[in-house]
Amino acid sequence: MKLARYHSDKALISLVPLIDVMLILLVFFMVTSTYLNLDIIPFVERSEEAPAGAGAGAASEPAGTLLLRISADGQAILAGQPLTDEALRTEIAARIADNPLLSVVVLPSTRATTQDLVSVLDALTLAGATRIRLMQLAAQP
Repeated sequence: MKLARYHSDKALISLVPLIDVMLILLVFFMVTSTYLNLDIIPFVERSEEAPAGAGAGAASEPAGTLLLRISADGQAILAGQPLTDEALRTEIAARIADNPLLSVVVLPSTRATTQDLVSVLDALTLAGATRIRLMQLAAQP
């Protein structure tokens, strides 16, 4: 008496080599990729030339810097005085008219919402500010 084995016509497909290749590709792309530095994303487009109101001597003059704080309740505070969005636009537009190279540093409170930050950045952009920086204070260990 002979025992016959059942032979399948289909070849077995192993997924192990496919998984190995995928893991190698994953490691390769993780090692070779660069991470996006969010500090370099500009809020507004910058032009190569000085603004139209700036004369030839304006490039050699030092540009001023304003510190604009955003309180925990979303209020914009400039020089210790709270401002509404409209008052902020008017104040920044007047200061930019005096100094086209004015730089604005925005310091939001840790409890301010993202919407408050976006509203202030929108008001600054509508006022004509082109040099806007976002600052975050971090505690040292």
